[in-house]
Amino acid sequence: MSHDTKTPLGKLGERLTKSVTQIEADELQEDSARMGCTRMCDLVDRQEATVSGTVKAVTLRPRVNVPALVVDLYDGSRTINLVWLGRRTISGIEPGTYVRANGRVTWIKGTPTIFNPAYEIVPLRAH
Repeated sequence: MSHDTKTPLGKLGERLTKSVTQIEADELQEDSARMGCTRMCDLVDRQEATVSGTVKAVTLRPRVNVPALVVDLYDGSRTINLVWLGRRTISGIEPGTYVRANGRVTWIKGTPTIFNPAYEIVPLRAH
């Protein structure tokens, strides 16, 4: 009898063989799909997209005359940079926060980036 990965026993076996990092990545991708978001690994340059994921890092990068708040957002498939020009902080956005963002994707040095995205903090990821 083969074990279907959807059965409790199949899920247990899958969990025992996958790393914690891979399990978290799979869960993030499932959450993103459930919210109707585009997987970050599928983003195309100049595409308008809605993405969601966990904030991995928040940095303030100085630009000429204008600060830029940069958030690394991870959805389990890859990371995207969300950049808010003229912002130094955004209340509630910190590492570990789950965020959904929308905007036009552009590729900067090989990394998908959205400048000044519309966003919402998702307090609890529904399962």
